[in-house]
Amino acid sequence: MNKVASVKNSKDPQPPKIEFPCADYPIKVIGHNTSEFKDYVLQVMAKYDQHLDLKRVTHQDSKNGKFRSVRMYMTAQSEQQLIDLNAEFKASGKVVTVL
Repeated sequence: MNKVASVKNSKDPQPPKIEFPCADYPIKVIGHNTSEFKDYVLQVMAKYDQHLDLKRVTHQDSKNGKFRSVRMYMTAQSEQQLIDLNAEFKASGKVVTVL
């Protein structure tokens, strides 16, 4: 058996399963650097986690200043909640990516 075939037959590692609710679930939202971007992100997050700890929210601008990232920790209730949150951010046109 060649090496490629043996690699394909090996068990693929699975990503770790998240147990819900999941406290301190990290979220990083990256978008265009505008004066209202952070406020927009926090407005959306408030719909998904009413107990978001604002003291733990940080933001950082990219080296060239074109983008801004907002980082926070939420209590994730379900996989569907995370899917919905990501979809809302993406549909806004203000968000480039959500990590």
